[in-house]
Amino acid sequence: MEGIPHPIPRTVDEVFSDFKGRRAGLIKALTTDVDKFYQQCDPEKENLCLYGLPTETWEVNLPVEEVPPELPEPALGINFARDGMQEKDWLSLVAVHSDSWLLAVAFYFGARFGFGKNERKKLFQMINDLPTIFEVVTGNVKQPKEQSAITHKSGKSNSSGKVSRQPEHQAKAVKMSPPPKDEDDSGEEEEEDDEQGATCGACGDNYGTDEFWICCDVCEKWFHGKCVKITPAKAEHIKQYKCPSCSSKRARV
Repeated sequence: MEGIPHPIPRTVDEVFSDFKGRRAGLIKALTTDVDKFYQQCDPEKENLCLYGLPTETWEVNLPVEEVPPELPEPALGINFARDGMQEKDWLSLVAVHSDSWLLAVAFYFGARFGFGKNERKKLFQMINDLPTIFEVVTGNVKQPKEQSAITHKSGKSNSSGKVSRQPEHQAKAVKMSPPPKDEDDSGEEEEEDDEQGATCGACGDNYGTDEFWICCDVCEKWFHGKCVKITPAKAEHIKQYKCPSCSSKRARV
């Protein structure tokens, strides 16, 4: 809703800086400034939106009037749901929509200024190294030590409750996190053989940090999302994932 008084980001680093500023503002609204945010979302008012600004601030306001808008718009009418659910559930809902909006804005700039494949990959990887707003608001993630195996979609945490076969000192992986990667240089080679997740069960290629992976809840093998035709968005709605091989076995029985 800001009418773009801020400089328009044109490079990957500028877009990421814009993303971080807006993200910081949204996190403030949903954590430290939550009382103020709650009061501004009066259900008696018109459709309201929560905007994160590049200046690490936030505002609750009416949506822009021009169609189409200059930037993608946040979720409309967040105030109407405020009194219809518990506060923590409402804040979590707003957080999920805020994560979606941040990605939309970042990749809007990428499309507008003609980012190529490598630039888009770099931008997503930079974004992907940060916890989602949902994870911060719900406390479902520890702040990353060196780097977190967090994906943009895995804000809905622990849908299967599966733990990847990682060393004990590493964080538990949600179903849609990348396969475990050996980050401990101090040894423990014996565990390396035990980690089947290092390669894709479909194509056999090694794990890549910039690729979406999913784990089968039956055979516990990891797969490229593209190899099993599962997107991050589709994976959010899968409670228990079965790979094509395990699904066909079950069908035969």
